[in-house]
Amino acid sequence: MKGVLVMKKLIAECIGTCVLVVCGCGTAMLVGCDAASGGGYILTALAFGLTIVAMAYSIGNISGCHINPAVSLGVLMTGGMEVKEFVQYVIAQCVGALVGSGILAAIFGLGGVTDKTGGFGSNGLAGVNGSFIAGLLVEIVLTFIFVLAILGVTSKKANHGSFGGLVIGLSLVLVHILGIGLTGTSVNPARSLGPAIVAAITGNVDALVCVWVFIVGPLVGAALAAMTYKYLEAK
Repeated sequence: MKGVLVMKKLIAECIGTCVLVVCGCGTAMLVGCDAASGGGYILTALAFGLTIVAMAYSIGNISGCHINPAVSLGVLMTGGMEVKEFVQYVIAQCVGALVGSGILAAIFGLGGVTDKTGGFGSNGLAGVNGSFIAGLLVEIVLTFIFVLAILGVTSKKANHGSFGGLVIGLSLVLVHILGIGLTGTSVNPARSLGPAIVAAITGNVDALVCVWVFIVGPLVGAALAAMTYKYLEAK
């Protein structure tokens, strides 16, 4: 029975991450993320945030709706899950991101639709002039803000009722509004890895060159958020 429950959680995480990539990265691919024009920029930020809201209220009661290795790390470090479960979640999330990216490749490829990001919505460092250090700093800071908000709103001491999913979704919109023009906003290693791998498979190998920034940065930011929250919450 326990094994069945674990499998359901992992399936939920896989589905949730897949939906996040399809809706978030798919929107970016379709409308572009040019900060100068603004329209696609805001639409992409909203797409990511609204997807989190939708998934929080659909699979949140099953898996917690982490759909992000950085979030799972924060939960692990604050005592919300065990190491084995964390590893399982991360694998499920990465599989979901790959499946989501594959779906986008099929839709845009079969439909002959132009990918305005050039890499299935994968993250890059063009907004920080190719600086790995600046990119890392952006991702650490944005993930810190996002994960800190999640830990706060999901704390047993919090009293947000049924509004937790909305708060988390809006927090993701917030960090995207700042981050899209800098790094494309990852704050989620799975969301970055899936599109980068599929982009590389389809010929854009450059997408993998800096993907480590969007794995290391969010994980460091999440760890800092977890340590900070534990300190602030302690009596």
